[in-house]
Order: sequence, then C-alpha cells, then structure tokens
Amino acid sequence: MTSPLNTDQQLPNKPIFSIEFFPPKSEKAAQQLLSTAGELRSYDPDFASITYGAGGSTRSRTLKYAKCLHEEYGYKVMPHLTCVGHSRDELREIILEFKDSGLNQIMALRGDPPKGETDFQPHLDGLRYANELVRLIKEVHPECAIGVAGYPGKHPEAISPELDLANLKRKVDAGSDFITTQLFFENRIYFDFVERCRQAGIHVPILPGLLCISSAEQVRRFCALCETEIPDELERQLTDAGEDKAKVEDLGAEWILNQARELLDKGAPGIHLYILNRSGPTKKIIKGLQSAGFCQ
Repeated sequence: MTSPLNTDQQLPNKPIFSIEFFPPKSEKAAQQLLSTAGELRSYDPDFASITYGAGGSTRSRTLKYAKCLHEEYGYKVMPHLTCVGHSRDELREIILEFKDSGLNQIMALRGDPPKGETDFQPHLDGLRYANELVRLIKEVHPECAIGVAGYPGKHPEAISPELDLANLKRKVDAGSDFITTQLFFENRIYFDFVERCRQAGIHVPILPGLLCISSAEQVRRFCALCETEIPDELERQLTDAGEDKAKVEDLGAEWILNQARELLDKGAPGIHLYILNRSGPTKKIIKGLQSAGFCQ
C-alpha cells in the first residue's frame, strides 16, 4: 500500500481531495452518515477518514462504519487509531482487525483523554506518544500508509511551537507518510507552518484540514478545544447571520472555498475536509473547486 500523497511532495495528476466522518451514536445519526456517504461518493474522494472516540469509546463503531464505507460505498478508508485506554496487545489486535478488513491506511494519534479527564494517562502497558503508535503500526501492518496530525499553531498541551514541531518530527521519523493539519481559517498559518516544518527537516506532504461550517456555535466550540482563532471578519459574519442556519452554511462554504482555492493555487498537495457527516456545505465547496478546475 502506498501513501495517498507522494512523499517527495510532487503533486499527483490532481490535488488530493479527502473527507472525514465520525462514527454515529444513534440510528438517526447513522442514517445521516450513510446518506452523506452516498451523496459524496460520486465526487470520488481519494480517501475518507473516520474518527476514533476518546478512550477508544467508538472502537466497534469506527470499525463497523469504516468497513461499511469501504465495502458498501467503495471508499478508500483511513480509520483513526489512538493510544488512549489500550494496551500494546489491544492495539496490535485493532491494527490486525483493520488489516483483515482491507483497511490499509491508518491515522495514528495519541488521542484525547476520556470525557471528564483533563490529563492524558497511558494504559499501564500502553503507549504514551503517537510516534510509538506509528512504530507499532509499521511492525504489525508494514504495508500500511500512515497519517499523523499536525497543529499549525501548536498543540494545546505543548510548551512551545518549537517543542511541538520536534514532537511532530518524531512521528514523521517513526515512519508516517504524511501530515494532516488541525483546522485553521487563515491560510498564512498553514504556509508558515509548512515553512517551519521544512526548516525542521520534515519533508513529507502536509495536507491542510478545513472545517465545513454548519453552525456558529459548533465552530466556536471546536476552535476553543484546539486553541484556533476565528478571524474577526469570519466572526462578524457568523454573528450577523445569527440563527439563520442556511446563511451560516452559505457564508461558511464561501469562506472555506476561498481558503481552498488559495491553498491549492499556492501549492498545497490537496484539501482534507472535516465534514461533520453533512453533505450540504461539502458539496458547495467541491462544486466551487470543480468550477475553478481543481477537482474533476
């Protein structure tokens, strides 16, 4: 299995386009996920990732819907995997489950503490860092393509951007094939991050992650969690839109589309969309990129 991105940073025939789902918690949410998967399949994303809950809380659902997206909808699926709450043997078992299900890409993450806890505590026989998980995946599933996360500013727990970058390099040196960034709303943050990575000796492709906006409250909550700032102009637009969900969705799609166009025009290897299991904003962004000639 090769990486969905070329590791020498040369662009493929077209920019990478990928999307991220999260496992549903109810039958209604499951129907929304599957409906969205069906609607977006015709746009032929290069891969679809699916998240993994804190403390392994969605382990079975992550695998269930990863297999569903792969087997029933034909997506090339990249399930997330975290260190939280798992022993090394449990992690090996999960990796083998992914492998046996034909899932040959994994997003390797340390993971967030379970709900109600503030500090990350590894399992007594578990892993403390994502670079250790990358090595374990390489050991158990050597042909697997591995993605890791990068914070364009810094991880909220990092003492400094420099230390955060050093930790990112450890993940890359352990064998990861590419980096997907946490969300951001100003492209200068991404380009500055890429430049700092290159200066630090990190040369794998860096895929910008963009959030499809469907609710102002949701955007503010996500930004607070990952310590990402909302630009004043975007905040003003969201405030002016108030409770008008259609207006919020439209202005959000326009903002992200403008970001995506500039990113691709200036050499980003592709776009990874955090779609929140919703098709509406995602389709508007994809259609806009198609009109600009960035997507087929």
